Amino acid sequence: MASTLLQQAIQELEKLPLEAQNAIAARWLEELKDERQWELSFASTTDEQWDKLAQSVRKDIASGDITSLAEFLDES
Repeated sequence: MASTLLQQAIQELEKLPLEAQNAIAARWLEELKDERQWELSFASTTDEQWDKLAQSVRKDIASGDITSLAEFLDES
């Protein structure tokens, strides 16, 4: 059973030409595939791996080897 919002999106999608429907459907399927992969990656990450990652991040911060989010996003 689809949610109300998904049903609404599909109704709007059905109003588009077939080519546009296929393009959007392909993007949705790719997004779903990516989401499943991320979920799998996070679920299979061990506490030891998280600890190692956190240690690496702390080391980068301490050494100043970081880029601010504003700089990364090119916001001044």
